Amino acid sequence: MQDQEKMQDQAEQLDQTQAAAAEQAQAQPQSAAQPGEDKIAALEAKLAEMQDAYLRAKADGENIRRRAQDDVAKAHKFAIENFAEALVPVKDSLEMALKLDTPSVESLKEGVEMTLKQLNAAFERNRLAEVNPSPGEKLDPMKHQAISMVPAQQEANTIVTVLQKGYMIADRLLRPALVTVAQ
Repeated sequence: MQDQEKMQDQAEQLDQTQAAAAEQAQAQPQSAAQPGEDKIAALEAKLAEMQDAYLRAKADGENIRRRAQDDVAKAHKFAIENFAEALVPVKDSLEMALKLDTPSVESLKEGVEMTLKQLNAAFERNRLAEVNPSPGEKLDPMKHQAISMVPAQQEANTIVTVLQKGYMIADRLLRPALVTVAQ
């Protein structure tokens, strides 16, 4: 019986050893697989975070582009607003002059002079400058347009007379001054 008990004890020990070995074998691949799975989960979380950041950045870029287009459209639509505000009093003055029943030549002249002052002030506020060269000034093809050449007692390619003033908006030529030049 003792032999049987010994054999039974040895069998139990063998079973325990095998069970422990099996547990250890199972634990090792899991522990080896565990860090890999953790790494994959961490990478997937990082990927999701990056995708979210990318989508947000893309949406921000689209919003900025759309706002910029709206701003440009509004700037085009209302660009002349300041100039129009400056011209409204000029129109009012002209309409008031036409409402007079019996205007005198002097009152009309005075009204036209005042209206011209208003118009000049509106031009100045909106950086609309006259190009009115003086006689004897050198012809500048960027600001003047020569209509004809006339014999004159002055240097060649200098302005003799101004037929029509020109205008510039800031540094851009709106209309060249029409001039005659010396031969």
